[in-house]
Amino acid sequence: MRVIALGLIQALTLWGAAAIIPGIDVPSFAAALVVVIVLAVFGSLIWPLITRLLLPLTVLTFGLLALVATTAMVWISLNVVDHSQPTVMGSFFVAVLMTVVSTIAGTLLDVDGDAYHLSVVRRRMRKSRRSNETDVPGVIFFEIDGLGEQVLRDAIEADYVPTIARWIADGSHRLVGWECDLSSQTGASQAGLLLGSNEDMPAFRWYEKERGVVMVSSSVSDTAEMERRRSTGSGLLAVDGTSRGNLLSGDAPRASATLSVVRDKDRSHSSEFFAFFSDPSGMTRTLVLSAHDIILEKFAYWSQMRSGAEHVHRGGVYPLLRAAMTVVMRELNTATLLADIVEGVPVSYSTYVGYDEVAHHSGIRAPDALAVLRRLDRQLLRLERATAQAPRPYHIVVLSDHGQTQGRPFRQRCGQTLEEVIENACSGDQAVSAPPAVAESWGEVGGWLTELSTDDSAGGRMMALATRRLVSDDGVVLGPGREAHEQHRAVSDSDSEAKERPEVIVLASGCLGLVSFPRIAGRMTLEQIELEHPGLVAALAAHPQIGWVMVRSEHEGAVVLGASGSYRLRDDSVTGTDPIADYGVNAASHLRRHDGFSQCPDLLIGGAYLPQEDEIVPFEEFMGSHGGLGGAQMHPFALVPTSWSETDAPIVGAATMHHELKRWMVESGLSVAGPQQSQSA
Repeated sequence: MRVIALGLIQALTLWGAAAIIPGIDVPSFAAALVVVIVLAVFGSLIWPLITRLLLPLTVLTFGLLALVATTAMVWISLNVVDHSQPTVMGSFFVAVLMTVVSTIAGTLLDVDGDAYHLSVVRRRMRKSRRSNETDVPGVIFFEIDGLGEQVLRDAIEADYVPTIARWIADGSHRLVGWECDLSSQTGASQAGLLLGSNEDMPAFRWYEKERGVVMVSSSVSDTAEMERRRSTGSGLLAVDGTSRGNLLSGDAPRASATLSVVRDKDRSHSSEFFAFFSDPSGMTRTLVLSAHDIILEKFAYWSQMRSGAEHVHRGGVYPLLRAAMTVVMRELNTATLLADIVEGVPVSYSTYVGYDEVAHHSGIRAPDALAVLRRLDRQLLRLERATAQAPRPYHIVVLSDHGQTQGRPFRQRCGQTLEEVIENACSGDQAVSAPPAVAESWGEVGGWLTELSTDDSAGGRMMALATRRLVSDDGVVLGPGREAHEQHRAVSDSDSEAKERPEVIVLASGCLGLVSFPRIAGRMTLEQIELEHPGLVAALAAHPQIGWVMVRSEHEGAVVLGASGSYRLRDDSVTGTDPIADYGVNAASHLRRHDGFSQCPDLLIGGAYLPQEDEIVPFEEFMGSHGGLGGAQMHPFALVPTSWSETDAPIVGAATMHHELKRWMVESGLSVAGPQQSQSA
């Protein structure tokens, strides 16, 4: 009845549009209803065939081809019904208007808009569905990137996430808090969660002296190297699992839009996108939602500026990037998860980056960030409904990889960047380099295009041709800072002698700063740094917007220095005021672990944490940040079925959570790969 009601609303919209849009003539409501029926038939029978031929072009235009197709279908349908010879422009306006009305009405009527998509999947997955028929529950891991436990609890109280609230209220799920590692960011957290180890990953970006390169967790080649180093073949998804929209694959045999394996043709399959792009109305809806999100972003930004609230610049192409993350990638992830459910895949893991992206720029509790949570909650409802069509029962687990802590950027507070502070404090005319960062989100979009362009099909060759000017050794690279980033990588890769390297490299990972001296082999000690750059460490430790500096001393081992005290990590002795007292009870343990990394920088710097305001000082231009210690960034969550057993101790570290997730999966009857088992196990 709801679908019929939606069809009547579409017909009424078309009939009304004919009265106001020039070049469109629909003589009666009955004629409008016939047009709607013809459109439905055309979309169901013809568009899938077109999609098979033109899928890469559809992707490359981010769905604009679907809007062109919808316009063509409207034009043809109007001709078929009454030979009114409609104009192309009029047909275009009708297509957009009907999509907008259908999106709003479908939401209000609670119409399941995934019916067409799931029917396409069922036809393609007949054999695999039969082989996956079982009573053993599968698991869908739904990661909300950057959402802290307390922000989620507040969102539940404020009714932003009704699906999650219902699951908790009806007793089907419980909320489990845990503590992530230093560095509290997606690269290290996903390595721990999916692969069981994030050793030697000190930040989102770090400098490796022995190779003379900067490793970046949003790089195709670097994430592939990270996975090679950490993978044992026994990841969370190793036994018949799928990875959807992640940085790392978790040893999944099948993946899509997963950065570390986009060039692995045996595991990364662009054909997984077919069902998503095969529905022209769905793609047009995605375009409309993207336009809506761009408008919301501009309104939110202007509102912040008019109110005088603290904010960071987010003009230029940022609204387009935000729409790609909060709408396009969200819809793509959900589409592939829906396909996994209908197929009966044992375990799948997908990352939704929209909240993290918006919270970085607007703030962790900003209205538009919470609005993203509301729309993500809607995706959970879509997945829950799809489980009724699965060949097995499912557990849906919602979790985050880290949180975010609110705080105004370092540069805004003191008028200088961390690079400039270090340059001023260094002795002599030092060459201080701060390699530009390509935003994580641009890296994910570039990785997705890289995956499509490496396909052997004619469509893949078309995509490769279209993106050839954007291709480097790191795949398709997009976004501001792209050229400078690639130039730095080229220089680093060609370093044959230490003298060719910059004297000082400064990197920022949210509220974590990393300083390396590339021309000095091995890790420099406090005494060596003081000899080369007298007063540098003291100046950093005393800076009011810096909370602590960790450095290795020849005599005392690793020490953490603050403005009025120090902490010796080998025996937990404190001199003066403890510089890490406000950074959590496990701060010293996290720093000791970091000190043991072979890739630990010469100086590790933490932004100041203000406990009264619950704010951190980030070294990047973010309002919500993570990467180091202090506040909510260290406290993600997991929403798990209440049928899963309680944990014996607090969960500290992503690798610990990895083992808990595996234990819970075994309790449910699923097979998991052991420590030494191969991926084929």
